[in-house]
Amino acid sequence: MPQLGLLPRKAWAALLSQILWSPYTACTRAVSSHSQVAEAVLTSQLNPNQEKSDFIIKTPKDFDIAGQFDPMIPDAECLKIMCEILSGLQLGDFLIKVNDRRILDGMFAVCGVPESKFRAICSSLDKLDKMSWKDVRHEMVTKKSLAPEVADRIGDYVQRHGGVSLVEQLFQDSRLSQNKQVLEGLRDLKLLFEYLTLFGIAEKISFDLSLARGLDYYTGVIYEAVFLQTPNQAGEESLRMGSVAAGGRYDGLVGMFDPKGHRVPCVGLSIGVERIFSIVEQRMKVFGEKVRTTETQVFVATPQKNFLQERLKLIAELWDAGIKAELLYKNNPKLLTQLHYCENMGIPLVVIIGEQEMKEGIIKLRSVASKEEVTIKREHLVAEIQKRLSDS
Repeated sequence: MPQLGLLPRKAWAALLSQILWSPYTACTRAVSSHSQVAEAVLTSQLNPNQEKSDFIIKTPKDFDIAGQFDPMIPDAECLKIMCEILSGLQLGDFLIKVNDRRILDGMFAVCGVPESKFRAICSSLDKLDKMSWKDVRHEMVTKKSLAPEVADRIGDYVQRHGGVSLVEQLFQDSRLSQNKQVLEGLRDLKLLFEYLTLFGIAEKISFDLSLARGLDYYTGVIYEAVFLQTPNQAGEESLRMGSVAAGGRYDGLVGMFDPKGHRVPCVGLSIGVERIFSIVEQRMKVFGEKVRTTETQVFVATPQKNFLQERLKLIAELWDAGIKAELLYKNNPKLLTQLHYCENMGIPLVVIIGEQEMKEGIIKLRSVASKEEVTIKREHLVAEIQKRLSDS
């Protein structure tokens, strides 16, 4: 398999921004080269003559790397991409928790969890982001029939988190250091933190032994991102939204769908667009912001009847100057209706033309937000609008 030429990380941040903010539907298909992605979504961002690759973009919010590579290099890049996307959204500080399913399974084994209960206990552990350890322990003991002393041993580990220093501590743990799976996972995490340090994102990553990621197909490193808090009113308790991005290594999944059973190691990430929308909605509610459902910059209005022809002439002039303008598709709309439309749609500027303006060769330019109106000569209108738009 040829070496993957991964998309520039800024391009992925831009791609997510397209998904989150564009009023249009973003659509990607399976691609065989970066230039196809560029043509579909990021035309100005990528070099069209880049090397072909074999990976597939599954959906506009997922990113996956498939192929046999040296340990932790693609895994580290996935975390770097995740960091840059979440940073670019500017929705607050975030933390990415990492763990390894081999460490998790090895920890269960040394703590005395019967192998038949691994997945059931993992499912309980996965609730620690929503429940206290006391409640999770109660579920393990009463509902999953786990021995209380085994649950207590698990509790000694899963309440620990840190960086590479925690990895080093676990190498010295008398119980964990005797388990082959744990040692394999720890060695990979130590290497991962070396690469994350080189990428400059180690401070955003926390090795968290409570992270379980309940999906059975994960085989190695797993990770999950959370915003530490969402914007809130002064004095109000910060709202937690759970994970907004997650992923990990799934080396056995693709081969399950290959008739010949070829093994295709994979690692990837997924962005929780729905949860991010929820955070954005909270932010806008707190700060009194409104969603702009249009890119229109200027609305062409009139207070009088029988002025459709003049409105059409004026809007054509604005379009020719590259200004995003619109008008109501009615012959004789009421001025109040036109102004209310601008307020509801978040259009910043209105140009108003009527009989008096026609006689004097002027145009009224109105700020929708401040309701302030100024009179401008017709020949200076485009320049004034462009100036205001560039200053905003």
